[in-house]
Amino acid sequence: MIGRYPDYDVFDASATWDPATAAVIAERMDVPTKLSFFTADEQPTLRAFCDLAVAQDAEPRIPVAELIDQKLAAGRLDGYQYADMPDDRDTWHLTLAGLDEVAADGHAGARFAALNLPAQEAIVEALSKGKLASSSFDRVKVTRAWSVCMRMILAAFYSHPWAWNEIGFGGPAYPRGFMRLGPTSTLEPFERPGATAEDPVRVVRKGQA
Repeated sequence: MIGRYPDYDVFDASATWDPATAAVIAERMDVPTKLSFFTADEQPTLRAFCDLAVAQDAEPRIPVAELIDQKLAAGRLDGYQYADMPDDRDTWHLTLAGLDEVAADGHAGARFAALNLPAQEAIVEALSKGKLASSSFDRVKVTRAWSVCMRMILAAFYSHPWAWNEIGFGGPAYPRGFMRLGPTSTLEPFERPGATAEDPVRVVRKGQA
């Protein structure tokens, strides 16, 4: 266990889940490792981008790339898209191609996945600010592409039980429900106190000052 709640495991409450809930969570824990939507050429860039976006630099990793691939391969899109953007599936292809094009242009032909971490971070920061240009990025609004990809990356990351453990999330509340309603510091029976009581937002802001 890692993160702020090292002694917490959402599966301690698994006996309270109904069969349908348990089946959904079991599926998330058994994601196929073989990708089918993204090509073999795209996969190293996809994995490097996803790892960087959610700061996964060691095992065990939440299978973000695999979850995104599974969703796109099944055509389970969000049900909406920007009017001035292509289909989300095309946006992903263009973004990964663009990352490789920008990397190659600035690093002697190297692919994005082959760059060191500072170089990758610089490219992704520029992507977040809409400041990248390449033949692929010229076909999309770069800030929109960032939004589309990050929305899916974060949704995949926080859909996984390991992420719930890291943030102390109680997991499915059906049919168990909640007991502690209203403004109270009393924990639910299934919750665990954090290893620190610091406010993470204030800690981050202090570090940026």
